[in-house]
Amino acid sequence: MKHTSLLLVALIILGFSTPAKAGGDLLSLGLGYYDINDNEEAADFRMEYRWDSPLLWVIEPWAGAEVTSDGAIYGLGGLLADIKIGSGFLVTPSFGAGLYYKGNGKDLGHIIAFRSQLEMGWEFENSSRIGIAGGHISNAGLDNKNPGAEYLNLYYHIPVGGF
Repeated sequence: MKHTSLLLVALIILGFSTPAKAGGDLLSLGLGYYDINDNEEAADFRMEYRWDSPLLWVIEPWAGAEVTSDGAIYGLGGLLADIKIGSGFLVTPSFGAGLYYKGNGKDLGHIIAFRSQLEMGWEFENSSRIGIAGGHISNAGLDNKNPGAEYLNLYYHIPVGGF
């Protein structure tokens, strides 16, 4: 149900918006709170690379890594859509998949995990951005054990020259 609601909101936003201006690739740094709905919460640290190379309209690739203060490691990649609403405001739904190692943290039930995220942010004139994102990570039923984890992160996006 969570994924369906997130997809519906993203589609509505896509229908009433325009693509973000071409600001180049972004190095994205995040800091947040992992597993906010459970008793295994941890600090969450992220580094992502977001290519300004649309595959289809506003759909762009990204890749990154996430680590938590209790030793979980998650390497993943996926697709996102930077959607500009008004002057400077952005909404960025994204989806990704990758490999998850629990360390001393939460056991998500499988080494393969999926992430759905919705970010809201502001793009400055120099193309740097700040944003807040919330989302869900789980194995999507690949295992009988699928507790999932919700998180909340603050992002700072730095424009880079690109690869």
